[in-house]
Amino acid sequence: MTIDEMQEVLSQLADELPEGFFRELNGGIIIVPEIKYHPQAYGQNLFIMGEYVTDTFMGRQIKIYYGSFEQVHRHTSPEVYRDALRATLRHEFRHHVEGLSRLMDLELEDKRQIERYLSHGAKDAEK
Repeated sequence: MTIDEMQEVLSQLADELPEGFFRELNGGIIIVPEIKYHPQAYGQNLFIMGEYVTDTFMGRQIKIYYGSFEQVHRHTSPEVYRDALRATLRHEFRHHVEGLSRLMDLELEDKRQIERYLSHGAKDAEK
């Protein structure tokens, strides 16, 4: 999928969401061409697919990493690619909505996932 095709699909997926989800998302949804690795990854095996960012200059925005999607999904079917994009977009919107409500459920869930990843990586490194 090209970056332009991703933009078109992302626009369609955003249209599926209720209008209220976009409240205070003043930085919008952007596609970033780079690959982004998680800073705690063992090597280059843990990609960041999307990210919810709050910034005093840019405001609140959702970033989708085209390069990461291409690394992970370039050989998958268009349906699988689209489903992964939908899941990532909704994940980041959940961060946004929870952030507006001052909830941290998903943030804590993400932290637990990283802790599981790190504990498995440490076990693998011992072998």
